[in-house]
Amino acid sequence: MENDIINSLKVLLNGGVILYPTDTIWGLGCDATNAIAIDRIFEIKNRKDKESMLILLDRIEEVSKYVSGIPAEAKKLIESSVSPVTVIYPSAQNLPQNILADDQSIGIRITKDPFCSELIRRFGKPLVSTSANISGSPNPGNFSEIEDDIIMEADYVVRWRQNDYTRSIPSTICKVDEQGKIINIRK
Repeated sequence: MENDIINSLKVLLNGGVILYPTDTIWGLGCDATNAIAIDRIFEIKNRKDKESMLILLDRIEEVSKYVSGIPAEAKKLIESSVSPVTVIYPSAQNLPQNILADDQSIGIRITKDPFCSELIRRFGKPLVSTSANISGSPNPGNFSEIEDDIIMEADYVVRWRQNDYTRSIPSTICKVDEQGKIINIRK
């Protein structure tokens, strides 16, 4: 795992794209504060609609850097959740426009995956996390299901967990509305 973290950091610091395992499915990732790297992910995925992508952080305390306020209900949900949960917050800040939804919201997940947590901690910035597939194709359940085009386009492919054939599933998604209430979008 250590070599993967070192190699991923080199790529991320140079504005590159990594293919990596998360606490849910395998993802394409880059520096979430680098608009050029984000555009590259859209190109790799052949994603023309420019839908927003979520970001991963290693600690809940970091969320306030990227959104203007964390409702107590959202914080409780994140802290009590056993499985991965992505929360969509209104009023994103300190992130490039091309990663945000049209309404200026951003999805954030606090990762519990040891690789992701350590990489984010050392990198000191959030990572983009979007499914490692061509737009419109099924999400890969494990590394063996990732399309060759995706693997070839990534600047670095993490070796950690490539031989884990456990079927992964996407996270639960909830949205914080303007009044701070939580709305379930995907369970």
